[in-house]
Amino acid sequence: MPLYQYAAMDATGRERRGQKEAANEEAVTAFLKEQGMFPTSIKQVRKIDHKKAVKQPPKAGEKKKSAMNININISLGPAVIKTKQLTIFTRQLAILLNAGLPLIRSLRTLEKQSKDAIIKKILGEVANGVEAGSTFSESLAQHPKSFDKLYLNMVRAGEAAGKLELILDRLASFMEKAARMAGKVKSAMVYPTIVLCIAGAITAGLMIFIVPKFEKIFSELLEGAPLPALTQLVMSISRFMQEQILIMIGGIVVFVILFKLFARTKFGKYWLDYVKYNMPLFGPIVSKSSISKFSRTLGTLMGSGVPVLNALSIVKETAGNEIVCDGIQKVHDAVKEGETIAAPLNTTKIFPDMVISMIEVGEETGKLPEMLDKIADTYDEEVDNAVGALTSMIEPLMIVFLAVVVGGIVMALFMPLISIIEKLGG
Repeated sequence: MPLYQYAAMDATGRERRGQKEAANEEAVTAFLKEQGMFPTSIKQVRKIDHKKAVKQPPKAGEKKKSAMNININISLGPAVIKTKQLTIFTRQLAILLNAGLPLIRSLRTLEKQSKDAIIKKILGEVANGVEAGSTFSESLAQHPKSFDKLYLNMVRAGEAAGKLELILDRLASFMEKAARMAGKVKSAMVYPTIVLCIAGAITAGLMIFIVPKFEKIFSELLEGAPLPALTQLVMSISRFMQEQILIMIGGIVVFVILFKLFARTKFGKYWLDYVKYNMPLFGPIVSKSSISKFSRTLGTLMGSGVPVLNALSIVKETAGNEIVCDGIQKVHDAVKEGETIAAPLNTTKIFPDMVISMIEVGEETGKLPEMLDKIADTYDEEVDNAVGALTSMIEPLMIVFLAVVVGGIVMALFMPLISIIEKLGG
């Protein structure tokens, strides 16, 4: 094991020198900090003697295990903290800081308590960065996949104001409310998606497995007699699905791939967001959730001390809707020229007059962050009500849709049966 010579300052400011055998410099640094000393110099004075080191023959399966580990590490990619886990971490860190614990101790406590390997790794690296002299925000910035610009800017604002625990508490509340809002919107989309998938599976099953059997029965018993138009249409679709099933599956796969490629383009994103914004039933929910997210994010950033131009830039990046992004960019450019937020926001035609009026009042009274939070709360409630109304409206619509599709197939098969029954009866 290498030998390191170190110099460090103790709690009284005196210099301490000594030697320590350790695996690397980080281990020496950790040892000194556990002793309550701050390292000023660490030098390696003895290296590992590789000639004397006896290499043990690998055990059975050891080489294979090593190769497996390499492949696993390559495939996993960079470690990322999920949004839900990040929200919990932020809330816990705010609680610990409010309780009076130092930042480093709070981070180490959360690192030890975490059972997730990814969170433990990232928190350990962040704590090491803070111990090495970096600020909390600088250490977080080393993991951009886990901590976005909104998170970093709010932490920087908290550090500058000396109110990190307050900002983290506000950030945790913001993330919790954003998660609830996203959950409400997703729940509105999940029900019709599931129903449509079930309807598609039932229809495909009927067309591929049931209808062909009836077609044989009709050809044998009706002896070439003409079938009703609806029955002929169903039979034709059934034959096409049986004969061209591979082409249909390939076509669906190609369509999905092309759609995803189109959705990644700037025009594709804008077009899809425009469709979402103006879609019947779902459009109002998308619009209201976008307004809520804009108000909540901007209000949280400005209330945390982030400058308005920086706040608008961050809101634009986190909007998640190209139409709203374009509107925020116009507001950003206008504010940069010295205008207020309300005037250019009104020209975007995205936000209702009530929102514009409340923002104007907030700017005039100097309480814009509080007013934005009230707007977000109002629209959160409206989204909740809209989702409830949509769910109650979609249920009968889906039932009617299923009845028309499945009932149409059943009617197409039942109509020739009447002729068969009459023929047998005669």
